[in-house]
Amino acid sequence: MGNLTPFGISPFDILIKDFFNSNGKFVPFDQIKINHPVDIYEANDGLNIDIACVGLTKKDIDITIEEDILKVEYKKETSADEADYIHRNIAKRAFNLGWRISRRFDLSKLEAKLENGLLHLFAPLTEAAKPKQVTIK
Repeated sequence: MGNLTPFGISPFDILIKDFFNSNGKFVPFDQIKINHPVDIYEANDGLNIDIACVGLTKKDIDITIEEDILKVEYKKETSADEADYIHRNIAKRAFNLGWRISRRFDLSKLEAKLENGLLHLFAPLTEAAKPKQVTIK
């Protein structure tokens, strides 16, 4: 038992323990939900969302706003040439993303820009949410 952790457990023991202590549900490979790369951050002037969209064009992506819900979707179209790949490592996976956005941000003024495989969304602060200067009388 040459390769033991400080507690006397081998990496093989950890692998087997994790395998049998999973939630017990088998998910087929084609149904595995993959998290799509997204960065969301707030700046002084509004909310920024960056979504990886490598190989996609503006026409491929749908952006919809329903009240305070922002949805970004890409539906992958299947094509006949997919069987011709010898090696495929860049996958254009379909995604359907959605967020409930705080009313502090004005979704009616949402800006979207697709550049270098990155979709950048910007929602400015509403006038009511912007800091105000108060004068003392």
